[in-house]
Amino acid sequence: MANEYWWPMPEASIFPREAGREAPPGEGPETMLDRAAHSATAALLLRVSLGVMFLAHGLLLKVMTFGVAGTAGYFQSIGYPAALAYVVIALEIAGGVALILGAYVRIVSLVLVPVLIGATLQHLPSGWMFSAQGGGWEFPAFWTVALIVQALLGPGRWALAEERPMARAALKAA
Repeated sequence: MANEYWWPMPEASIFPREAGREAPPGEGPETMLDRAAHSATAALLLRVSLGVMFLAHGLLLKVMTFGVAGTAGYFQSIGYPAALAYVVIALEIAGGVALILGAYVRIVSLVLVPVLIGATLQHLPSGWMFSAQGGGWEFPAFWTVALIVQALLGPGRWALAEERPMARAALKAA
């Protein structure tokens, strides 16, 4: 099929074929963006990236850099109870490991959303840019959206715990 665009573009492009122009059987109208294999790989990359970030944030920053007591003290200094620091540290570390392994990905992603909403609210007074004094809210806000996207996508490839068949059937019905 001849290219109808003025720039060079491979036949397996990211753009869908025009309506009414059917491709021959075997050359399907699917594009690079709507192939299930690519979606599963994208979900895997997002899942592992989020998991590594949570593990680094919870373990390297909060435990190894500031220390658990230091993190609890910081939480108190900004008006939160010290006990909340322990909950956040545990959620970030356990959630990071679960995401990396692909265990309960949708649930873990949604459980971590309130942690990031809290971080976003805490950084609001510092402005948009995360490089601002006190850190801005752009990074935690983006991280929140990425968690919601992960919850919608599911675990993707090479997940330790696949979705339950009933949950998959409910998703298809919706």
